[in-house]
Amino acid sequence: MPDETKDKASSVPAVWKVVVVAAIGSLLAQLDSTIINVSLSSLAQDLGTTLSTIQWVTSGYLLALALMLPLNAWLVHRMGVRRLYLVCFACFTAASALCGFAWSPESLIGFRVLQSMGGGLMAPLAQMMVARVAGRNMARVMGYAAAPVLLGPILGPVIAGLILQHATWRWLFYVNVPVGALGIALAVLFLPKDEADLRRTSFDLPGFLFLSPGLVLFLYGADHMRENAGWVALAGGLALLSVFVRFALRKGDAAILDLKLFRGDVFRVATAAQFLSNGVSYSAQMLIPFFLIRVCGRSPAATGLMMMPLGLGMFCSYPMMGAVTRRFGIRRVAVAGSLLSLGATLPFVYLSLHGLMTVLLAGMLFVRGVGMGAIGIPSVSSAYAAVPREQLPMATTTLNIVQRLGGPTLTTLVATFLAWRLSMASATAFPAAFALLCVFHMLQVVAARRLPVELPTRGVNG
Repeated sequence: MPDETKDKASSVPAVWKVVVVAAIGSLLAQLDSTIINVSLSSLAQDLGTTLSTIQWVTSGYLLALALMLPLNAWLVHRMGVRRLYLVCFACFTAASALCGFAWSPESLIGFRVLQSMGGGLMAPLAQMMVARVAGRNMARVMGYAAAPVLLGPILGPVIAGLILQHATWRWLFYVNVPVGALGIALAVLFLPKDEADLRRTSFDLPGFLFLSPGLVLFLYGADHMRENAGWVALAGGLALLSVFVRFALRKGDAAILDLKLFRGDVFRVATAAQFLSNGVSYSAQMLIPFFLIRVCGRSPAATGLMMMPLGLGMFCSYPMMGAVTRRFGIRRVAVAGSLLSLGATLPFVYLSLHGLMTVLLAGMLFVRGVGMGAIGIPSVSSAYAAVPREQLPMATTTLNIVQRLGGPTLTTLVATFLAWRLSMASATAFPAAFALLCVFHMLQVVAARRLPVELPTRGVNG
């Protein structure tokens, strides 16, 4: 298809209808996670259990997601994107209602696992749907589709506070039901049928048995580094993932995850950029609040408000990505974003040595959010544009797995390094940790410099 045809195709109303459906699903899943994360103490109190038990409402969701994510590509080939998205949306909505009916901590955790089995695949499916229809305007369409998701961390605490003040905790879940019903109805009306893309592929059971438990153990271990069991789980996860890589390389495109995608220079570099982008984002979301609470003496509530400029910066930058990348190119925008986020992180080394300046903090967080937005959309767009349309399900699964590994990997490194420095009673523990975070940002700059100047003209668009 000629480029001009694609540019026209990416502006027709049907494309934006897909974007709306994708954004609703992604926003609902993100909003649900944020609301639950800030409500754990209230859930523990109302259900008469401990915080260590109720935190499995979150941990169980994430681990079940890690178990399901490798199935994404195989399920898409067997069911189609439209049908699978509808099933996942319906499962998420029904499980939300069941969570509201939960009668004990154990039942709530079980229903959250069920909720994850549907909601966890909604985000990668939404990315795939947008990538299929975006054409040459990949960065522009991706930017608008991703922007509403950033409302989750901003609106989540507000919605949770209002619900817990005026209703019971059960409405934390019931609120998903009418929005989910609306999303399902719009998906039925707007999503194009894709039965022609179905493929009868065999299921790689050995690969699944290596990859999914490996991801679960790795993520569990990274989240429990302070315990011996966490280190054992981390080692076990790394061992299973290593075995999977060797197995998948021998099996080729018949594996549950086709590692041949990494032979493509653009996809490999874009995926590395996403790994680092997710890693520095999650590392900072751990390190900065910890610094504000422990060193600066701020309350958790105040810390949450002080972190808001970060999300606002990303929210402002995402819709601009289409116009900016068209004018300056993918590589220049990504490099500029990486340098911007690095420049906004360096002053934390100074603040951790000389004390907090609130105005400077707000400005740095906003600029950092703008920079992170300017690396995220170009790298994701490059990854999807670099593969043929028929490989989009596998590319989506691969990209999402790598993204989710980036966060806990770099966060674990930063947290372990900080704990080591604190155990030495070092006065420079936090400056050193922020310096390590800056090193990861520098690696992000290196990855951004290797992205293509423009979106690839082959793959999805060629």
